[in-house]
Amino acid sequence: MARIAVIPGDGIGVEVINEGQRILEFLDNKHGLNIDFVHLDYGADRYLREGITITDDEMQSLGRDYDAVFLGALGDPRVPSNIHAKEILLGARFKLDLYVNYRPCKLLDSRYCPLKDISPDDLKFVVFRENTEGLYTGIGGQFKRGKEDEVAIEAEMNTRKGVERIIRAAFEHADKHGLTKVCMSDKSNAMRHGHDLWQRVFKLVASEYPDIESSHLFVDVLTMEMVRDPSQFEVIVTNNLFGDIVTDLGAQLQGGIGLAASGNLNPGNAALFEPVHGSAPTIAGKGIANPLAAILSAGMMLSWLGHPHLEAQIETAVGKALKNDQVTPELGGKLSTSDVGDAIIGYLS
Repeated sequence: MARIAVIPGDGIGVEVINEGQRILEFLDNKHGLNIDFVHLDYGADRYLREGITITDDEMQSLGRDYDAVFLGALGDPRVPSNIHAKEILLGARFKLDLYVNYRPCKLLDSRYCPLKDISPDDLKFVVFRENTEGLYTGIGGQFKRGKEDEVAIEAEMNTRKGVERIIRAAFEHADKHGLTKVCMSDKSNAMRHGHDLWQRVFKLVASEYPDIESSHLFVDVLTMEMVRDPSQFEVIVTNNLFGDIVTDLGAQLQGGIGLAASGNLNPGNAALFEPVHGSAPTIAGKGIANPLAAILSAGMMLSWLGHPHLEAQIETAVGKALKNDQVTPELGGKLSTSDVGDAIIGYLS
């Protein structure tokens, strides 16, 4: 049995996660996967009602008592500080040590790519973003806040352990999936201390995989090359901040953030899967939210649970829906959120 914690979250998160779960339930019934879904009400409503985001015990339970977490979007204008989003999502990444942010960038329909003359064969790479270090650790402070001579310091943290394990995860992925190229991106020409560590560790780990071509690009060059010729990339590995940026560029290349799935992973331990779009409160409840990123994230979760063939089936179904314009208004279609879910189930039947 696989036990999945379902956290719909806020806004359109509730709607898109519902469609993702519908697809999972359909495949569960069809293939006898024996999945147990447990709904958890972590989100803005609970915070406003109880003043609680997520307790330490609840956080530890996510990593201990479940095989995976299926998370919607977090963010609500009634909570201007967004503290619940920070403590639930970022809290899970740090406290459960989900050090791999895994983001596939795969074009399923050429019409949705903003680049000219790009086919699905030209755009299919993955990004391994370090998820627990870098500039997102909150190390730093403010001095003389609000004064004319205020000073604000944000410190980047890179550890040998953290850098090595994300780079190794990228090479392991390439090796396991028959890929031949891993590109590391940093800014070592300007950030001489932390990114020198990335340079040295990358060369060390790369030497252990002689059959995989290793390369390096400064992050500004990487973004240019992703636009000029995305076909040159198979696996990209980079730090937390740069990974945050280049994965959103990758999402746009594949058709928009409504098609961007992601996994937050600790190989051999916990995993959290989520569409990377926000809670979009202005369209919440209107039935027009695009559920495809959530559905693709559900497919990634099935692979994590040992069913990669079912992820492939979901991906094929999403590709057919795109080809036949069975999409929501965001992608130029006329279907509702649930209509898109129906279409995907139809292709999986």
